[in-house]
Amino acid sequence: MMLQIRNLRYTVSDMPDGRRGAAEKERDILDGIDLDIDAGTLTVLTGPNGGGKSTLAKAVMGLVTPDSGSILFEGRDIMPLGVTERARLGISYGFQQPPRFKGIRVRDLIEIASGRDDLSAADCCRYLNKVGLCAGDYIDREVDTSLSGGEVKRIEIATVLARGAKLMIFDEPEAGIDLWSFARLTDTFSELHRKSDAAIVIISHQERIMNIADSIAVLAGGRIEKYGRRDEIFPSILSGSGSYCDYLKEECGK
Repeated sequence: MMLQIRNLRYTVSDMPDGRRGAAEKERDILDGIDLDIDAGTLTVLTGPNGGGKSTLAKAVMGLVTPDSGSILFEGRDIMPLGVTERARLGISYGFQQPPRFKGIRVRDLIEIASGRDDLSAADCCRYLNKVGLCAGDYIDREVDTSLSGGEVKRIEIATVLARGAKLMIFDEPEAGIDLWSFARLTDTFSELHRKSDAAIVIISHQERIMNIADSIAVLAGGRIEKYGRRDEIFPSILSGSGSYCDYLKEECGK
């Protein structure tokens, strides 16, 4: 088993109405999460906004420190490890809203991500093409505010691919991306899944991404409401059973 998560809990304190002196209220973001991810599988995490999906992914990457529970990566307890140490073990994470780097070119970012000094321009272009970007238009551009949110998103996904990690986590990779590029990106995930032994975890609401998954986990209210093979879980989502589906009905009815 590549990734084993057991009884993971993370609670935050809220100040109601922002009033000074008001009593704090605790809110469970992760409420006893158990999850197993095998090498070579593609798992989609889905569910309503605020259900805990991004927090769970950040906890695996080390960006959030859970209150209790355990995370094992290839049998090793990684809870004491920081982000850099986890990255060295082979865990990568693509942010929902990627950072920008003024003064750093796209080429530089991909080279840094790959960890190779000899990465050729052709290799960089190959990664950019996989995420639907015309390499010649982007390879020497700075990763700054001149790029749109969708462009930065695709560049970050290219860096995750270049890293060649054992566990790749993508947080809503479709956000801010046009339909053509999204189709190209879905094909890239499918190809990566077929040709790689990496475990791929994608946070998404998109049917097209769920259709290429091996397994789907539905997170709602900080808990895993459903988890299993795609052919078991996806029909229940479409049929409208469970709190996530109630959420979808409410959103579609607005």
